[in-house]
Formats: sequence, structure tokens, C-alpha cells
Amino acid sequence: MTIDSNQTRDTLVVDGTSYLIHRLDRVDGAERLPYSLKVLLENLLRHQEAGQVAAEQVEAVAGWDPTAAHGREISYYPARVLMQDFTGVPCVVDLVAMRDAITELGGDASRINPLIPTELVIDHSVIADVFGRPDAFRVNAELEFERNAERYQLLRWGQQAFTDFSVVPPDTGICHQVNLEYLSRVVFTREGPDGLEAYPDTLVGTDSHTPMVNGLGVLGWGVGGIEAEAAMLGQPMSMLVPQVIGLKLTGELPAGTTATDLVLTVAELLRRTGVVGKFVEFFGPGVANVPLANRATIGNMSPEYGATCAIFPVDQVTLDYLRLTGRAEQQIQLVEAYAREQGMWHDPDREPDYSQVLELDLGSVEPSIAGPKRPHDRIPLRIAPHAVAALLSGRSQAEAIEAGLDEASGESFPASDPVAVDHDRDQDAPHSPCACGGEHEWPSSPADIELDGAPYSIDNGDVVIAAITSCTNTSNPSVMIGAALLARNAVQRGLARKPWVKTSLAPGSRVVTDYIERAGLTTYLDKLGFNLVGFGCTTCIGNSGPLIPEVSAAVQEHDLTVCSVLSGNRNFEGRIHPECRMNFLASPPLVVAYALVGTLHVNVLTDPIGVDESGADVYLRDIWPTEQEINEVIESCLQAEMFAEGYADVFSGDDRWRGLDVSEGETFTWDDASTYVQQPPYFDGVGPEPVPVTDLQGARVLLKLGDSVTTDHISPAGSIKRDSPAGTYLTAHDVGPRDFNSYGSRRGNHQVMIRGTFANIRLRNQLAPGTEGGFTRDFTTGEGENATVTTVFEASEHYQAAQTPLLVLAGKEYGSGSSRDWAAKGTTLLGVEAVIAESYERIHRSNLIGMGVLPLQFPDGESADSLGLTGEETFDITGIAALTDGIPETVQVHAVHPGTGAETSFDAVVRIDTPGEADYYRHGGIMPYVLRQLLDEEG
Repeated sequence: MTIDSNQTRDTLVVDGTSYLIHRLDRVDGAERLPYSLKVLLENLLRHQEAGQVAAEQVEAVAGWDPTAAHGREISYYPARVLMQDFTGVPCVVDLVAMRDAITELGGDASRINPLIPTELVIDHSVIADVFGRPDAFRVNAELEFERNAERYQLLRWGQQAFTDFSVVPPDTGICHQVNLEYLSRVVFTREGPDGLEAYPDTLVGTDSHTPMVNGLGVLGWGVGGIEAEAAMLGQPMSMLVPQVIGLKLTGELPAGTTATDLVLTVAELLRRTGVVGKFVEFFGPGVANVPLANRATIGNMSPEYGATCAIFPVDQVTLDYLRLTGRAEQQIQLVEAYAREQGMWHDPDREPDYSQVLELDLGSVEPSIAGPKRPHDRIPLRIAPHAVAALLSGRSQAEAIEAGLDEASGESFPASDPVAVDHDRDQDAPHSPCACGGEHEWPSSPADIELDGAPYSIDNGDVVIAAITSCTNTSNPSVMIGAALLARNAVQRGLARKPWVKTSLAPGSRVVTDYIERAGLTTYLDKLGFNLVGFGCTTCIGNSGPLIPEVSAAVQEHDLTVCSVLSGNRNFEGRIHPECRMNFLASPPLVVAYALVGTLHVNVLTDPIGVDESGADVYLRDIWPTEQEINEVIESCLQAEMFAEGYADVFSGDDRWRGLDVSEGETFTWDDASTYVQQPPYFDGVGPEPVPVTDLQGARVLLKLGDSVTTDHISPAGSIKRDSPAGTYLTAHDVGPRDFNSYGSRRGNHQVMIRGTFANIRLRNQLAPGTEGGFTRDFTTGEGENATVTTVFEASEHYQAAQTPLLVLAGKEYGSGSSRDWAAKGTTLLGVEAVIAESYERIHRSNLIGMGVLPLQFPDGESADSLGLTGEETFDITGIAALTDGIPETVQVHAVHPGTGAETSFDAVVRIDTPGEADYYRHGGIMPYVLRQLLDEEG
């Protein structure tokens, strides 16, 4: 039966206010749907009424088959867009450039304007340059503003030039935590043509951790900046109706475990299950035992297990959190009434239809860390020293875990609270295999250093960064208060951080420091070196700042494998700090503990972490706060008025922000001398009609890559090295190394970013064996071994001068990680026209299409190696032209080795999955497509 949205239109009255809604109970089949698909169904019904969605799409969701690999394509219209500044600046740059382009083509510049609310939070620019001192926050904030004034001027201009565009200024908080605590409505309201409408709050965000807000019942996920721009301009998100995995929760967390332990367990379970591209939804009796902050922690790490989202339905816990964070009572009443009316209120006894059901007993969760380079590689805390030793000895992750379990099997552990151990080392007490008495060994190469006049030694496996950072955990009062209480107890017993550890505290919002201060705990964190360094994504995105100079020198001179421990969500190679090869995710209390012990070679469940003034051993279980202590502090010190006051003028900023000199007008005045913001080339040569799609002839391989190459490997990120192509560019523009800032801060300048694409220091390009970083063989200089090894950027310049199309060959899970649009933008600007991989992560595949790059996939079970491809071949790809009129399942790839004459042919799968994606590709990307659509509408 055809579903008519006019039949679902009705009124909901809440406390005297009438809202127009679309009732789901008038759609056959809606009752059985998971919560997330009910949100999609309502979205389609509302836009069907507006004439933007066909009835077949509504029926596709209402009649969803949970056993199908995926459903049909639908057009999803999010209610709003969320951005952070690293990804937001290039979005604004692109919109400004689009205004220039539409003006040149005779259109109206004001048409390039957000059509839905767009909120940008500046949170990615602060760097922990200064730490462990009272003025750390002030100094870092001043440095941040000094470095980024050109970018901030652009954002201030956008704030006044664009409608429905809000900017949260620097030094306020992390976008996902601000979104959770303030921006999210849960139920959105907006004036429509017939009155006030109410519908589920939905969003897309230009950061992969956007699903953090799923914990609040808000459906949202990360997309590339180019997709977000299209959504801002009123374009639908083209998507296939996904499978939905139900994760049934039972029981409750044991004492001594944290939300971090829970999310690392969930990440391991779901990554093992395989949920890439799927929705995950939580249900069952255990849901009520998961506080909202813990739900947000789980949602935050969706990208780490590959799910598009990981959502909790609305229940009493949701309402309690809305009250705690100062939301208006009218809004809270609306959320409850709407959820109950629409069948979106959680019923612990009801199980919707799911594609697959998993179960997790919360009581099975144990203290854990994850690493050393993937967030889902969970290591039980009780075997951590054994596993780390095995990893340092060259064993694989699986072998290390197995070795840890074997070696730890004969040891006994306390039944409850975690404990740790002290390694108080100096020149008179050199490294020896596990001073704590364990049996494991690791490659030892101690380096002597002097800090503040005292001798020490550091070795492989030692902790040199301990950072309480990232939206994942700093949004969670239980772990933040837990860390602060642990610090208090440690200080009261006379303990201190190890002097080689760089410590930092970077909360996700100012409310965190408010309640820690109100509890009288700030001084204890400060005494352990966890002084406030900023409100932003510091260590978790590579803004760690420099290591302690003496430590850095020793690490480099002795080639040590040292570690970071952080309460974040990402620990990919080269991400945290270029000198830290091992990075471990841990709860904030464990971050404090590892700062006290200074090494991963400890058994944190059995041995003393130090000695008090009386000479007595101190164990971590002696200072670990109880759940009751934590809850008492939260109840007495965390109040709704703190959120109301903290967010009262959140968009105003400080005097520096308000005092920025910005131009007026509908178009931005570009500054040719700026090294932060430059007019991008994406619209160069773009006419009113697209150029026909053609096959590729004579293509060469720019990079041949292995498995699990992340967007961190592809996209420029972290610090800019003096001798890198980007560093050379900045030096030529009179920018000194001290002012290089980070790649992320310079995302508005394509000249910097293209030079940093594929330049991650841990990238291994098989075309240039024996190198790490952005190097390749340039076949314009010779064939085979005669080809010169040079930078990826320089080789790209030579290929483009020769008009040679380029390819990338890759393995499994290509493009996993953050939703970095520059991983796709840099790829296309380097001249890459197609990627052939064994498999893709969802966002990067979509972003490649959005930039006009063709994603192809090796035949099932095949790879570059299995097909005998070395990357030295020349490639012809035929069948691409068929995309002009449809979506071919495959194209034909023919490779010839210039030296041997060997030929290889195979059919590559075309990974353009929807008609909407095909339209973007035909137009050369999303931006030219949207530009032409707007021109057509103007007539």
C-alpha cells in the first residue's frame, strides 16, 4: 500500500503548545522497527510531504528487511550540521570559493548559504606547548590565537556573512561535548509553512566522533566536509538503508571499572563482529544501568569499531541528563511526550527487529587499556606488562595478548580495585626486566638523562606523555572526578609524577573545570602536573606539543620506543606524537596512575606504586576512589546552573575574538600573502555543464600501500617538519619553524595541505622500500630501480606536468579512521584519478567520490600482490565511460610491466554504490554538482 504523508500528519500538544508531527503509528510496519530506523522513517515522511522524497523510499524503510545486506537508496535530510574548526575552515573556504564561482557564472552569491542550522566549534587548534605550570592555559591560549588569527578572521567573517551559521569561539570546549551538553535538542523544533513543527534532532558532523551524541538519542554520524557542505546547501544525504545490529545489555558494571573499560570492551566486540557501515543500537534491561555520560562515551567511539552510529533510545536517563545540563523544562517535556507518542521511548522488555542480536553482560567488563596503535586492540590491565613486553619483542598483537595471558595465568590478582607499581629509577638503579618482580622481559636500552639536576634513565616502554584529553572521556563526570580524587589521594600519600612524563589536562568543556574546582580537587591535579592546558582536542589529535627536551633528545639519540597514555579515542601510528611509537588509550584515573609510575612495564594489579613519607608501600588500590566517593562528589558539586551559566553567552567569545578585524560583504576578500587561507582550485575551469566521463590510459601508480592505511596516514596531520615539502613552502613564504603550527590549522591553504598528503612519518609505500613517510619512486625519471626516489608531492608535480593520470593501490580497510576530507582533497590535487583497494571504510570511499576520484575494488579474494602487481606497471582502465549513463558493476583493468612486458588483466568492482554518488562523480565531485544545481534553479 502506498504511504501518504498527509495521512500521518497530526498535532501534538505539550504544555499548551501545539506542534505539527508525522505519526509513525499510522504506518504499517513502523512498530517493529529499531529506534534509529524510526528516526529515518519520520525524516522521509516529512520530506515526502515537501515533495523531496518519493513514496517508494518511505515504503523501503517501513518494509525494511533486517536480513538483507542493505536496503534501497534513500534521501536523508539532517536537521543540522556540526563542524569543528580543522574540518570547518576548509568547508567555509569552499563555500566562499563557491560564492566566487557562482558569481563568475552569472549567479547570485547569496544562494551559497546554509539552508539548515550549522554550528562550528573551534576546538582543534590549541596545542599543549606549555604544561605543568599555573599559567599553562593562558600561555597556550595566547599562542593559539597568535598562530591562528588569519583562520579566525575567516570564521568571524562567515559568522556575520552566512545565515544560520553559528561559531563557538576558541577556548570553550570540544565540539562533541558542547553538542552533548548544549547544542543538541533531541527533539528539534522549527517554523514550517503551516506552523511550528517537531521532529527528531538529527545531524551530520565533519568529525568522525559525531556519534557521541547518539548517547542522547540523537541520530548523527561523521561525514566528510564536502558532504557536509552539500547538506548545508539543502542537498540530501544519499544512503542505503543499513542493517541494524542490536546489542542487548544486561547486568551492571563491577566496582573498580569505568566507562572507558566498557567502551574498549564494546569496541573490541563490535570490531570482531564486523559492523562497518551498519547502525548499532542498544536495548535491554542493562540500558537503564548505563549513565548518559557512559552512553556518550560508547557512541563517541563508533568509528573505532566501524559502525555508522551507536545509538541509545530515549528514556528517563535521557531526561535526567537534559535537566542536569540546564535544558528548558518545556523542551524536556516535549522530548518525553514526543518519544512516547512516536514509540521511541525505550521499553527494556521489548526487542525490535534487528539484523543481528549480540549480548553483553556489563558485569563481565574488566579494567583495560587499548593499543599500541589501534583503538579496538584491547589489553586487559592485568596482563598489560606482559603484553607490552611481547609487543616490544616484535610479536603481533594477537601473539602479545596470548603471551600475556599465558604469563599472567600463574599470578593472583585482587578481586576488585586496580593497583599499580612504582619504578623509581635513577643512575644507581638501571633498568632490569620488570622491577616489579614479573617474569617478562623486553628489549632494554636505557638512556641516562638529567632533569632538574637529578639523574634518571628512560627505556623502551616508558611513558613520556600522560594526557587527560578528548571528548570521549572528559564529558564523563564519573571518570573525571575519579581522576581528581585519585590525584588527591596520591598527593596526600606523598606521591608525585615521574619527571620524564609530560602531563596535561584538556577538558571538553569549562563545566569540567568548574565542578573539579567546586570539589576542591584542582590543586591536587596541579601538584601532579595535570594543570589545565586548554579546552580542546590536544593530545588525541596530535596537538601534544613537544616532549620534555631532555627526554626528546634521548628518545631520538637512542631510538627508544616510548609510550603515551591518554584518555582519548585515537592512537594510530604517528598521530599522538612523532616520537611516541606506542600509544595506549586508558581511563582518566589510569592516566594519572601511569604518570605516577612512568612506564608500561608494571603490573598495575599487584605491586606498590610508590612509598609514602613513613616508608610504607602505597598501592593503587589504596588510593583508588570508591564509586560511592565519586557519586557523592558529583551529587554535591555538579549542578544544572553550572551548565546554564557556562553556556549563557557561548557564541560571544573573549575580547580577542570580538576584536578581530573582519571585512563585510557577500564575498570574502582573499589575502594572497596568507599562509593559512587561500582560494582553492576546485572550481577552476568549471563550466555550467560537466565534462564527459572518460576511460584512463597510461596511468601510473603513485603509491602501493598495505592494509589498514588510515586517513591519518593519508591526510596531513600533526606538526610540520622543517625539511618537508610543506616546511619548505612555508620557509619560502617567510614563516619560521616556530610558527609552522600544525597541518590541521592550515587546512584552509591547499598549497600546504597537498604537500603534506601521504606524508605521515609512519606511512610505508611499497614503491619505495626502506623508507617511511611521504616518499615514492618517480617513473618520469626512469623505469624500475632506475626511477628516482623522491617525495610524493614532487613526483606528483612531474606526473601532472607530463599529463599522466595516477592511481593508488591499497589493501584492506583503506581510509579507516577520522572523516578527514583532506584525505580525499589531497588525493585529487595530487592528480590521483582512481584508487584500487581490497576494501574501504565508508566515509573515505564517499569522500573520494565527492572529490571526483573513482574508488575501485579488487575482485573478491584478490589483491595487488596476489595478481602480481608491483606498482611499476602502466595501467589502462576501460569501462569508466559507462558511468555517463549508469553504474557498471565492474571496469576492466589492464596492466603492463614496462621492464618485463608481463601483462595482468582483471575486472575491478566499481564502488560507486548509489545513483546520487554517480551524479557526484559525473560532475567531478559534490561541489561542482551543487553549484550547477543552484545555477539551474536560478534558470
